[in-house]
Amino acid sequence: MPPSLLEQLSAGALDWLDGNLDHFDPFSAGTTGEPDRSTAPSPARGKAKAALELGLLCDRAARPDAAAPDPLSGASALVRKLWQDPDFPRLFDDSPAYASTYRLVYAALAPDGIDDTLCREALARLAPDFLSPGGKSPYLRIEIRYYADRAGVRHAIEPYAALVPRSPLVALRAAGPPTATARDRAEPLTVPQAYALTHTAFYLGDFGRTGPRISGSDLDHARDLTRRTLLHCVAHDLWDLAAELVLTQFVLGEDPLRTPSGAAALACLARAQRPDGAIPGRSAELRAAPRATGVEFFRKAYHTTLVTALMASIVSSPRWAS
Repeated sequence: MPPSLLEQLSAGALDWLDGNLDHFDPFSAGTTGEPDRSTAPSPARGKAKAALELGLLCDRAARPDAAAPDPLSGASALVRKLWQDPDFPRLFDDSPAYASTYRLVYAALAPDGIDDTLCREALARLAPDFLSPGGKSPYLRIEIRYYADRAGVRHAIEPYAALVPRSPLVALRAAGPPTATARDRAEPLTVPQAYALTHTAFYLGDFGRTGPRISGSDLDHARDLTRRTLLHCVAHDLWDLAAELVLTQFVLGEDPLRTPSGAAALACLARAQRPDGAIPGRSAELRAAPRATGVEFFRKAYHTTLVTALMASIVSSPRWAS
C-alpha cells in the first residue's frame, strides 16, 4: 500500500531535516572549516532561533515506536549537545528584543537528564517584569505562561481561565462573508492574526497533548475560524500557515484527515514538497529562488519543513483524552 499524504509529508520532511542538521548548529564549521565561536556578530547567530525550533520539534513530536529507528535521533543528539554548550545561550544576546523569550524557551525545552545550571542562569537573566502581565497582550501572556510552566519558573501571569475569553481563539473575528468561494473570499485574518490563532491553540492544548481549554460556542467559533483561514491559505499557497492550521484543527479536537479543509491542506503541502522532502518556503510567493545557495535555501525552507514534520508527527499520534 502506498504511503498516505501525511506519511509522505512526515517521512520527507524528517529526512530533509536530518540531512541538514549542520545548518541548525550555530557552531558548525563554515567555509573555513572552523566552527564559529567568535564574539563578533555573524550569520551563525541567526541559527539560535532555528536551533530552538529544532528543540521544540524534538520535545513535542510524537515518540516513535521503540522497535523502529528514531527519525529524530540525530536532531535530539544535536539538541542535547547545544543545550549543554555555554556558548549557545550567549547567542540570545544578539537578539535583544527576543532575548528573554529565547532564554525562557531554552529553559522550558531542556532535554531530560542534562545539568540544568545553564538553564537556571538563563532564567536569572530574564528582563525585569518579563514574567508579569503588565503591558502584554492576552496572546503574549498565554505564551509566557506556557513556557514558564514548562520551565518550572514562578510567574505572575493570570490563570488560563482568565486569559482564554480574550485570547485570539475566542476574540478574533473573521473578515468577509463565509459564503464566498475560497479564492474570492476576503482574507479571514491577517497573517499576524492567523499565527496568533495557531500558536494560542498550541499553548492552550500543549501541542495536542491535552484538550484546548475551550468548549461550547467558543470551540465552535475557533473551529470555524480555523477552517475559513485554512481554506484561504490553501487557495493562496500559504504553506507554513496551512501546516500550522492543520495542527490547530487537531488541537481543537477535529480530525484534519477527514475535514475537507484539512484534506485540501495536506494535498497542498504534498504538491509543494520537493523530492528531497523540503517545503521550499513559507509560501509560493516566498519560496527559495531556483538558484539559491545551500544556506539561502535553508533559511527559506527550514521553518515550514520543520512545522510540517511537527504537524505530521502530532496529527498521526493518539488523540488527547476528552
